[in-house]
Amino acid sequence: MTKTLSINRAPVLTLWAAVVAERLGFDHEEALTLGRAVAGLNAYSKGVSLGLFTPAPKEVREKKKKLRPKETITVDLLQRAVPAVHTKEGLRALSKDKPDDPKAVERYLESKFGDALKDVETAMRQLAKSRSPAKLAGEAYHLYEQFRPSVPTGTRGWGAKGALDLATIRKLAG
Repeated sequence: MTKTLSINRAPVLTLWAAVVAERLGFDHEEALTLGRAVAGLNAYSKGVSLGLFTPAPKEVREKKKKLRPKETITVDLLQRAVPAVHTKEGLRALSKDKPDDPKAVERYLESKFGDALKDVETAMRQLAKSRSPAKLAGEAYHLYEQFRPSVPTGTRGWGAKGALDLATIRKLAG
């Protein structure tokens, strides 16, 4: 059983957001794409705050919104507004204006967590189940902040690995 592992925050947030999305009623494949979108939005926001990215001007964002098809919706998850679209396979988060591929998200998580994926996912599922869906929806990001890997502040922490302690996740589950 995995106790700790050295990992970047992005895959941890991706997996946690997917687990939370499932607890909130989305199916597994929908949740995977929503999880990756949350991590991407979070990384972009952090990059902007560090001066690594420049956000698009407001006029461009407004025009872009008008170009989306009417079936596009926004899913609120872990304090992020995730654009999503209904496809014949189900709801999918948008990545670069296209529905994300849940199989690609699975491969990403497997490559980042390796053999520890099952243990980490089990601990996260226990934490998610320890709260009602309504309570989890409000607390999910705060819970993530309590167990996410610790990395240096500022640009030194960008992309850095930190320790993910599964005991902390299990303790939060009670």
